[in-house]
Amino acid sequence: MVMSGEKAGGGNGSGSGSVAGAVGEGARGQESGQESGQEEPAAPPRVSLRERKKQLTYRAISDAAIAMFLERGFDKVSVAEVAAAADISKPTLFRYFPAKEDLALHRFADHEDEAARVVGGREPGESPLDALRRHFLAGLDRRDPVTGLCDAPQVLAFHRLLYGTPSLVARLYAYQGRSEAALARALGGGVTARLAAGQVVAVLRILAEENWRRIDAGESADAVYAGAVQAAEEAFVQLRRGLEAEGRGTP
Repeated sequence: MVMSGEKAGGGNGSGSGSVAGAVGEGARGQESGQESGQEEPAAPPRVSLRERKKQLTYRAISDAAIAMFLERGFDKVSVAEVAAAADISKPTLFRYFPAKEDLALHRFADHEDEAARVVGGREPGESPLDALRRHFLAGLDRRDPVTGLCDAPQVLAFHRLLYGTPSLVARLYAYQGRSEAALARALGGGVTARLAAGQVVAVLRILAEENWRRIDAGESADAVYAGAVQAAEEAFVQLRRGLEAEGRGTP
């Protein structure tokens, strides 16, 4: 298990199995790789035409469903109506989306492994936690909807649909669970990595929900931005202290 914060697939580091080692000491593994002359990771393989078509189909069905949900309400639109609007059969729709809730939450599926990808693609010498902090702050700067700091009308409408529908909120937790699992694998796997991943994902969720709460109350994204950055900085300091509680010698 990779407890020094190295990318999944390496050997055990010097984190001694602590949660601190899972997220706070990723520099060593990468630096040693550079010193030994290892090449940069290869670029991800290109997506096949078949896979691109499949992704487009997913998005087309989801977009049609969300438009109907926003217009009439989630509970007042049937799966049969969505299938008809997308010009497919119900069995075909369920091959793409196992549950009705997934039609609305497909947009979150793109972000399930985002934290894991950030950790896996971090800069040389950068710890996993520093990479996640940098990525979240960049998301705030560009008003990424995932950070909750976006006041575009269509995003506001979608968030109100999401948080106003109990079954969608419940289903969202399943997506967050998969995000935790992916991040834990990127941190090396095992119980301590899972604990670290759970804390990180919880922090990101709470920060986004707080940003969304303020915007839903009438503030603009620009007005919320400074406070959102401060809250994020404080959250990552608190997160680092908590995760490093087991490793007092960690800088």
